Amino acid sequence: MPISDLERQQQIAKNREDSKPIIDDLAQIGIYVEWVSDLIYKYPSMYQTNHREIIPILLRWLPLIENPDVKEAIVRALSVPWAKGVAARPLIEEFRKAQNWLLKWAIGNALSVVADKSVFDEVVELVRDKRHGRAREMLPLALVKTKDPRVVPILIELLNDEEIAGHAVSALRRLAPPEARTAIEPFISHPKTWIRNEAKRALTKIDKKLARKPKA
Repeated sequence: MPISDLERQQQIAKNREDSKPIIDDLAQIGIYVEWVSDLIYKYPSMYQTNHREIIPILLRWLPLIENPDVKEAIVRALSVPWAKGVAARPLIEEFRKAQNWLLKWAIGNALSVVADKSVFDEVVELVRDKRHGRAREMLPLALVKTKDPRVVPILIELLNDEEIAGHAVSALRRLAPPEARTAIEPFISHPKTWIRNEAKRALTKIDKKLARKPKA
């Protein structure tokens, strides 16, 4: 149900109040922003230059903030390559705790940027847990980001999960493993256009790889 202008203004005021401790901490290190989201939408170059000071502040507040809008802003601010290596495990803990669907999805999206090999097993556990529903959509891409050699059979397995099958196809497209060709092929007839397109692109990439393979 759409919210009224008054309710919107009240939510903005609450978000500003709940963001204040983070904004104040950032100001202590010389980073002056009005909203946490300014770090990625207004001043990304400044953020990247000062990320070694900023990211610890964001990670410290991530589990402490209860306001889902503010927490999501922190999550999106951590959805950057320079948070890789430090943000993945705290984000996984937040994914497990989150009740808000949009927040949980945003955390999965952040993991598709910052996941590494050290959290492979945890991401596998989350992506297989159907209780998380469509909030898992970006986790197949997080698995690719880990660069773990065990990823392909798991992505093929996820093709059988209707809620995230399309994203598993997208993940396999990035890797183009020849052993996944047969499993991907049925998706060229999928009802959703974007999934059909992803499947076709994946098969094209696999076929090019196979064509380059030296004949025995």
